Amino acid sequence: MEERLQKILSRAGFGSRRACEEFIIEGRVKVNGQAATLGQKADSSKDAITLDGKLIPKDETQSYVYIALYKPRNVLSAAEDQDGRTTVRDLIPLPGHLYPVGRLDYDSEGLILMTNDGELTNKLTHPRYGHQKEYRVLVARRPDEEQLSTWRRGVVLEDGDKTAPADVKFLSTSGKGAWLQIIMGEGKKRQIREIGKLLGLPVVKIIRLRIGTLRLGNLKPRQWRYLTEDEVAELKGKARPVETHKKVYGANRSGPSAPAKRFSKADDRTSSSRYGKNKRSNSGR
Repeated sequence: MEERLQKILSRAGFGSRRACEEFIIEGRVKVNGQAATLGQKADSSKDAITLDGKLIPKDETQSYVYIALYKPRNVLSAAEDQDGRTTVRDLIPLPGHLYPVGRLDYDSEGLILMTNDGELTNKLTHPRYGHQKEYRVLVARRPDEEQLSTWRRGVVLEDGDKTAPADVKFLSTSGKGAWLQIIMGEGKKRQIREIGKLLGLPVVKIIRLRIGTLRLGNLKPRQWRYLTEDEVAELKGKARPVETHKKVYGANRSGPSAPAKRFSKADDRTSSSRYGKNKRSNSGR
């Protein structure tokens, strides 16, 4: 069946559909040896589709990897960097394509999801799905109730756009500043820092604790772990997660002694039936 190329590339793990559109525009994608054009369709099971001269895997051979990483400060949330700066991909010594889901500022830290599952990437990053992200934020001054209320209602940014309402809670004091909990369903570039600046609350530190249902947990900077099958199913809206042992790598920990846990397309198709018996409502959480 023919589909748009950006959808095929995204499903094969080359990033979000928007990112894959840029690959096509830049002339990096070919179909059966011919340069692709934006809007072109192809059959991933029959056509030879390449990105930068490398053949993308056929649908039937595609397998998925899901990794939770603690991105430290001063590391790019990107798969590669032309200037040679350290990226989140550099922190995971595994072969194959892995891309970060969403962005986290260069000077921010916390949870990053790394995967080659383009469909999940699109689901977690597209605004229409409204997946929440939770942050712990240190501001340089102690906020008053008016500042917190304004942040909760939404703030008009310098570009004229108004941010969506957010859940903002005061957690504790820290010297002359304070720790805040911020939960939002959108993620404009450097949004938290810009809001803090406009409200007179300069942001000192940002730690992302959660993406959708996935939590940072006890990971430390540069550490990473594979997601459990329950966590993957929950991110896809198919089951409620069951807490299991999660082996951590990185940050001076030994690497995996066995190949990465991979999820095939067949696994994805059967996951709903596999977990369906234990499915419970998420309302009220």
